Amino acid sequence: MIFVTGPLYAGKGEYIRKALGLSDDEFRQQAVRDVQDLAEGDLCKLADSLAENRIVIATEIGGGIIPLDREERQHRERAGRLACLLAERADTVIRVCCGLPQLLKGQWPS
Repeated sequence: MIFVTGPLYAGKGEYIRKALGLSDDEFRQQAVRDVQDLAEGDLCKLADSLAENRIVIATEIGGGIIPLDREERQHRERAGRLACLLAERADTVIRVCCGLPQLLKGQWPS
């Protein structure tokens, strides 16, 4: 599994689609996006399930000002924990910021 993470609107999907030479339809079939929104319940089971996909993309939501709302803080924590679990299970981890990829684990996709 290739795990791609980075800030909102950083070019994560566009980068990995081009790097793998996928059409828009192929990308939609092979990629699961915005997994940070799924961070509920048993995160280990969720990470195992998501890791069965070829491409998993998460938006980093842990930066910036800490939310005052307790539920928002808890969701942010769960999303961060899910990202850690996905990175652990991934063959390749890439962080994309400002359209620039940074390889964190594994090998560049081809």
